[in-house]
Amino acid sequence: MTFTYDYARPALTVDCVVFGLDDHDLKVLLIERKLKPFRGKWALPGGFVRVGESIDHAARRELKEETGLEKVFLEQLCTVGNPLRDPREHVVTVAYYALVRLSDHRVHAATDAAQALWFSLDDLPKLAFDHDDILNTAHQRLRSKLRYQPIGFELLPKKFTLRQLQALYEIVLNRELDKRNFRKKILKMGVLEETDEIESDVAHRAARLFRFDRQAYRRMTRRGFHFEI
Repeated sequence: MTFTYDYARPALTVDCVVFGLDDHDLKVLLIERKLKPFRGKWALPGGFVRVGESIDHAARRELKEETGLEKVFLEQLCTVGNPLRDPREHVVTVAYYALVRLSDHRVHAATDAAQALWFSLDDLPKLAFDHDDILNTAHQRLRSKLRYQPIGFELLPKKFTLRQLQALYEIVLNRELDKRNFRKKILKMGVLEETDEIESDVAHRAARLFRFDRQAYRRMTRRGFHFEI
């Protein structure tokens, strides 16, 4: 059944801030826009929500269509509705942030994206629309949530060293952590499973590999456990 409204309504879009991590840097995935407005400018992946489509589905669809990414950690961030944020019309956007393991995904541009590339957060171009503000909000959310939920493991290889885990926290939080205290605290939580493997092809002494034990974490949270770094 079709219903006609007496008043015009804003359009609805989704935008995705995708974070990845290498050994030294926190990175964000950007697309070069192929279409107007802001053709040739860098922006967050995203697009319009289709009629009858949920916003979560739209976010995952746009990520896959514009960057090739799928099956990633994705969480709603905020809603932005400044009537002047898009020169075409009044557009409300629902922003998301995603966390990916760089080694697990190869990005490629498609649909209305000319390129899809990873950029260091310390070396970003000026972004289209109000995407700079959305990116800053996502970065602050990541920094905050990293300390009380184990979302950081989404950025690491499935098997990692304690050195890599500490480096993740130091890069995202932008401060040094005491090695002894960090390791003592994280191991005491009981959310890491020690493997019988060590890292390979390294110049330094090979370290033991660990993995995040999701089942143990879920069991402990049901008993009232709080993850906190």
